[in-house]
Amino acid sequence: MTPSSQEVTHWLVAWSQGDKAALNRLLPLVYAELHRMAQRYMGRENPGHTLQTTALIHEAYLRLIDQKETPWQNRAHFFGVAAQVMRHILVDYARARHNLKRGGEAEPVSLEEGAAVLSQEPAAELVALDEALDGLATVDQRKSRVVELRYFGGLSVEETAEVLHVSPITVMRDWSLAKAWLYRALNKEAGDAN
Repeated sequence: MTPSSQEVTHWLVAWSQGDKAALNRLLPLVYAELHRMAQRYMGRENPGHTLQTTALIHEAYLRLIDQKETPWQNRAHFFGVAAQVMRHILVDYARARHNLKRGGEAEPVSLEEGAAVLSQEPAAELVALDEALDGLATVDQRKSRVVELRYFGGLSVEETAEVLHVSPITVMRDWSLAKAWLYRALNKEAGDAN
């Protein structure tokens, strides 16, 4: 049975007000959705990716419980923050892989470990998308959040509207404009690299 939005919101509010037992009640209610989000993120990665879905969920969970002081508004707000946390985990991971490939913090590795690193997709694509989203945020923070919530978080138009306190029509308009902006930014960057 899928938990109701009100039930999740109730436990989020209780947790943010200092009820430590509320976190234990909340986790089973949100775990399946966090797993779905993590699978969505990992589905965009190369099949040989060394970070697994479960590890992404657990890392996100650890970062989310550190945000116990956050005044959670509702279920959509929580999953919006979870989407942002997962995005940052993957980008940090991609940057670390990218630095490793370039010799950063070079340490001796076995042939098998080296082959695993070299066989993965270029981390530069995820880093480029992250940088383009950061660039969009400097121009229009809300459009950047719409992309983050919809693309990375898998939130619906309605859930995104709820998180951002705007109408669904505004979300759809921002989504279209943001995709066009990112397309131009990523193509310009690719052209500049050539």
